[in-house]
Amino acid sequence: MQENISLKPYNTFGVDVKSKYFAEVRSLEELIETLKFSNSKKLPLLFLGGGSNILLTKDFEGLAIQLNLKGITEEIINENEVLVTAKAGENWHQFVMFCLDKNYGGLENLSLIPGNVGTSPMQNIGAYGTEIKDVFESCKVLNLETLEIEVFNLEKCRFGYRDSIFKQEGKGKYVILEVTFRLTRTDHKIDVEYGAIKSELENLGITNPPIKDVSKAVINIRQSKLPDPKVIGNAGSFFKNPTIPLSQFESLKQKFENIPGFPNGDSVKVPAGWLIEQAGWKGKQIGNVASHKLQALVIINATGNATGKEIFDFSTEIINSVKEKFGIELEREVNII
Repeated sequence: MQENISLKPYNTFGVDVKSKYFAEVRSLEELIETLKFSNSKKLPLLFLGGGSNILLTKDFEGLAIQLNLKGITEEIINENEVLVTAKAGENWHQFVMFCLDKNYGGLENLSLIPGNVGTSPMQNIGAYGTEIKDVFESCKVLNLETLEIEVFNLEKCRFGYRDSIFKQEGKGKYVILEVTFRLTRTDHKIDVEYGAIKSELENLGITNPPIKDVSKAVINIRQSKLPDPKVIGNAGSFFKNPTIPLSQFESLKQKFENIPGFPNGDSVKVPAGWLIEQAGWKGKQIGNVASHKLQALVIINATGNATGKEIFDFSTEIINSVKEKFGIELEREVNII
């Protein structure tokens, strides 16, 4: 247990705030011991995985826990299916590469997403036509009140777009210990319909891609558009893509004929990056903070010296600007602490 520790190394924005207490745990026993300490002092808790989906806006007057549980196990179900379980502290991209090396399919479209396995169900992370819920089997969680282990299946997690029970009524009640995925062994369902993947595979001269080539295309796309958090502080996509009524989209189409949209019944999902770019924010910098020059959806710590409040205020200006121009209110995807 450490006191007054900077959390700068533990968040991908590189924001320098302090936590009153800090502990790194490597086992369930250490975690329970640490939680008993926090309960005795009635401390608020902050769980840190890869630190890739949080924005720290002030010093944390509680206990920050770096969850470093490691380990991967496999269980063959049949000729075509395997259950692969990863502990919460496993790096997400390294886990995806582990599965691809075994020729396990289902995660290839989620290559190079920053963060750890334990936070993937919270956000129902997704990219290029695939979401966690598509391959999710179950997860083991620790109930923070009872300190007992519970198992959440697909239905109980109540996954939505970048959403789950862990961001709603279960927020602050559980910590995810491990996640199990149901993956394919032979009959892979390859999804390359997302335009950018299809174009990248054509550029690579690949017409009938195995899962490793799909992953390679995704990695190439992400590296060409998104800044590396190790080089410049960011948390990936800062905003969710908004879903609006079809009638509102058709009305906007009258005024902005090039507005892109992806219909889903009576609603349409509109790319937030396009809205932000059209509102004049792509590449724009104010003080220490900027919208990335290649992807407006990504807010960056441009100088390395931005505070969490500066980044939050910058995002608020983007939200207000987009709402004024399009009548659409963007929602932050990043968790604000």
